[in-house]
Amino acid sequence: MSRSLLPIALRAGKRHALIVGGGSVALRKARALLAGGFDVLVVAADIGAALRALAASAPVTLRERPYEPADVNGAALVVAATGDESVDGRVVADARAAGVLVCDASAPERGDFAMLATSRLGDMTLALESGGASPSFSRRMLSEIESHFGEPYARAAHTLARIRKEIRTRLPRHERIALMRRLSSLPIDELAAFSQRRSLLCATRSSALATTQARTIAALVAQRGVSTQLLDVTTAGDRDQRRALHELGEVNVFVKELEFALRERRADYAVHSCKDLPSVLAEGMRIAAISAREDARDAFCSERYESFASLPPGAKVGTSSPRRRVQLHALRSDLRYENLRGNVDTRLRKLREGEYDAIVLAMAGLARLRSRAKHTVPFSLDEIVPAAGQGALAVEVRVEDELLAYELRAAANDPAAERCIVCERALLRALNAGCSAPVGAHAETTPHGLRLRAAYALDGEILHEHLEAPVTTLAQAESLGAELGQRLIARIPAGATG
Repeated sequence: MSRSLLPIALRAGKRHALIVGGGSVALRKARALLAGGFDVLVVAADIGAALRALAASAPVTLRERPYEPADVNGAALVVAATGDESVDGRVVADARAAGVLVCDASAPERGDFAMLATSRLGDMTLALESGGASPSFSRRMLSEIESHFGEPYARAAHTLARIRKEIRTRLPRHERIALMRRLSSLPIDELAAFSQRRSLLCATRSSALATTQARTIAALVAQRGVSTQLLDVTTAGDRDQRRALHELGEVNVFVKELEFALRERRADYAVHSCKDLPSVLAEGMRIAAISAREDARDAFCSERYESFASLPPGAKVGTSSPRRRVQLHALRSDLRYENLRGNVDTRLRKLREGEYDAIVLAMAGLARLRSRAKHTVPFSLDEIVPAAGQGALAVEVRVEDELLAYELRAAANDPAAERCIVCERALLRALNAGCSAPVGAHAETTPHGLRLRAAYALDGEILHEHLEAPVTTLAQAESLGAELGQRLIARIPAGATG
């Protein structure tokens, strides 16, 4: 009856293996041990030419003399391969006495282990063991397995090995396990191709700010050895520069066309200002990463007046955001608030040309473009609560692109900013509000977790709420946003409209 064997993978470290014997069997064993990382010592009264040739190019030491019991000392493994049963028997006995595992090539059942027929495909090792009964048939079976599980499987294994190493210190254990299970189930061709992917296409609006934002993400991705080309896309919000956004009759006016580019596979990923995203993404889309956040505050901009408070009554203030307008009106009802469309440069030009006494822009956009008005003064968060997501960038991909989502997340995601954005977007969903709704939401990290503040305009009145809670996970962040949303809903009078 054959004995059961325990297949294991043994790390050589800096140890050596002893082979007693100098013929063809010893040659095969030496090659296998070398492939496993061992240095090899060969002891035999007669050493063949093939082993001599191997020793000329590999860490193999030859001692052409009869075997001595002391040869086993210091060896990690011993292989008896003389073909002489009495000599091999002595080698086995000496190794056992020294506490060293031994393989008897001529009588496998007498040794401690059998050396499996192996093949290496990149990071993978394929092994087959027949208990020494039919080594030639084992080799045939291994060759047939190799012909099926070839180079694509090696590249797929390399991709997964790299990811597993990267996430070891970045993700909690349960998240690592879940991610690796999802990735391991992907098609082999997809895993294999990804290990060699060196270029991506990013869909972006063509404005200076959008291009700068896309290049910010592309630069982070490039640090992982993957380049990005930009695909300019014109959105509904870009085509109509006259009407206020809430008057366009569409939702997601800066997002839909970029998502079309993803669906049609004209682009691999898209970069958005987080504040432009709807509270619920379109079907088939996912956010792969949230960037580190720029200054999320809104800013007073003027060429003539030093501050919002210094504006004279009746001064003309430009903004196209209902959220900004209602909060500004609550601060100064004596000013005229008029629509202002166009990209950041266009708005600043109109300000310089005197079309407005002041305008309100996001500090983040000004910082990214390194632009400002003569007088640029941020509003405090107590004065104006920013839009949900303002100051952060979202990287969007197709839901099925698990590997790409991982790569982009590893390159660009900021965990602290992500928790804040998830919290703010959960508030929007609770209120069933879109990106152009008159809702302000801003979460910030505190020593105790997250503090979320919100401003919700209803029939000219602004409801203010804030809530702070311990938050270390995305689930907790989402729960905090939903809870504050419910508090606001409870305060809404019957029949009120936003």
